[in-house]
Amino acid sequence: MQNGPKLVGNNWKYERWRWQVFAITWLAYVGFYQTRKAFAVAKIDMGKTAGLGLTELQMSWIDGASLLTYAVGQFFWGICGDRYGTRKVILVGMIGSVLAAVAMGSSSVAAMLILFSALQGLCQSTGWAPLVKNIGAFFSQRERGTIMGLWCTNYAIGGLIASYLAGKFGEMFGWRFAFWVPALALVVVCILFVLLQRNRPEDIGLPPIEVYHGEKEAVVGVSETAAEEQEGSWRIVIEVLKSPMVLLLATVYFFMKPTRYAILLWAPKYLNSQLGTGMAKSGALGALFELAGPVGVLLAGVVSDKLLGARRTPVCVVCLIAGGILLFFIDKLPHTQLMLGGCLFLLGFLLFPPDALVSGTAAIDFGTKKGASTAAGLINGCGSIGAIVGGTIPGVFHERWGWNGVFVSLSVTLVIAGVLLLPKWNALPKTSPPASPQVPKEPRSALPVTT
Repeated sequence: MQNGPKLVGNNWKYERWRWQVFAITWLAYVGFYQTRKAFAVAKIDMGKTAGLGLTELQMSWIDGASLLTYAVGQFFWGICGDRYGTRKVILVGMIGSVLAAVAMGSSSVAAMLILFSALQGLCQSTGWAPLVKNIGAFFSQRERGTIMGLWCTNYAIGGLIASYLAGKFGEMFGWRFAFWVPALALVVVCILFVLLQRNRPEDIGLPPIEVYHGEKEAVVGVSETAAEEQEGSWRIVIEVLKSPMVLLLATVYFFMKPTRYAILLWAPKYLNSQLGTGMAKSGALGALFELAGPVGVLLAGVVSDKLLGARRTPVCVVCLIAGGILLFFIDKLPHTQLMLGGCLFLLGFLLFPPDALVSGTAAIDFGTKKGASTAAGLINGCGSIGAIVGGTIPGVFHERWGWNGVFVSLSVTLVIAGVLLLPKWNALPKTSPPASPQVPKEPRSALPVTT
C-alpha cells in the first residue's frame, strides 16, 4: 500500500506551465531565426548590379562580422542567463535584433552592413543558451532527450519559415523587405514572450522539476550536493567552465558547426550558381536542409531516451561520420534540382540530431539546470567560432578550389567531431540522491492522492 501524495507529471497547473513554457520558448527561437536568415536569402539580389553589387568577398565580411560577435556573445550571454535569468536576456536580444534587421534593410553601404550585421550577431547570441536553460528548469533528465528533440525543431522550422518569408517578400518587393518583414514577425513573437514566459517553476509557486518527478538531480562537481549551491552562483559557473565533459562537447561543436552554417548561409547562393534558380526557388531548395531537421532531431531524442538510457553520444557519432561521407560526394553528383535538393535534405537529417543533442540536451545534462545556460553558452560559443569558418570559407575557398573543395574540407571537420566523441560512447552526468516528491501548495485539491 502506498501512502501520501504521488506526483508523476499529472498535476494540471504544473503541466499547463510546462507546455506553455515549452511553446513560447520554442516560438522565441523560431522568431530569432526570422532576422538571422534574412541576409542569406537577400544576398542573391544584393550581389546583382541592380541591387548593391556586393562581391562574394564583401558578403563574406558581412557574414563574418555577424558570426564573430555571435561567437563572443555566446560566452557572455550564457553566463548572464544563469546569473540574471532567461527573461531579461531574451528581451534585450529580441529588441536589438529587430533594430539591427531594420537597419540592414535600410543600408546601402557595405561598411554599414558589416556594422549592423555585427550588431545582429551579438543580439542573436542571446537566444540559445538562456532558452535551453528555461527548458531544463521545466523538464527532467529522463524525458529531456525526447523533449529537447521536439523543442530543437525550432531552428529547423524557424530557418524554413525564414527562408520562405525572406525569399517571398524579397522577390515581390525588393531585397530590403527580406529584412523588414522578418523584423516585424519578431516583434509579434517578442510581445507573446512577455505575456507567456516564466523562468522557473519556483517563480509561479511550484516545486523544482526533480521534486515533481522524484528524480535524481544532476550535479557538476563530484563533491557537490544538489542543494549546496544557488542556481547561477559563481561557483557553479566556474565548475561548468572547468568541466572536462563540457569542454569536450565545446571542442566537438567547434568541428560540427562549420558545416551547418556553410549550408545555412550559402546554400541559396550555391544552388543559384549551379542550377540558375532565382531567389525564391534557391531559398526554397536550400530550406530542404532545415526541413529534414525536425524529423531527425525528434527521432534522435526518442532513441537516446528510450533505447540508449539517456546516452546522447552514440547517435551523435553515427550521424556525424555518415554526414561527413555524404558531404565528400555531394558536389560530385549530378547537378539537378532533385539530386541537390535530396542531398541537402539527407544532410539535414544527419546533422541536425547531433547538433541539437550536443548544444542542447547534453549541455543541460552535463551543465545541470543550475549551470545550463553557462554550459550551452560555452559549447555554442566554441561552435560559433567554427561557424565563422563555415560562414566565410565558401566565399573565399570557392574562388581557389571550387565548391568541391569547400565540401571536402567540411566533410573532414565532421569526421573529426565524430572521432572525438567516440571515447565517451556511454557517458552520463553525475547525480545526487533522488529528490523526494512534494506537493505544490496551490492548487492542493488538484493533486492526485493514492492511499
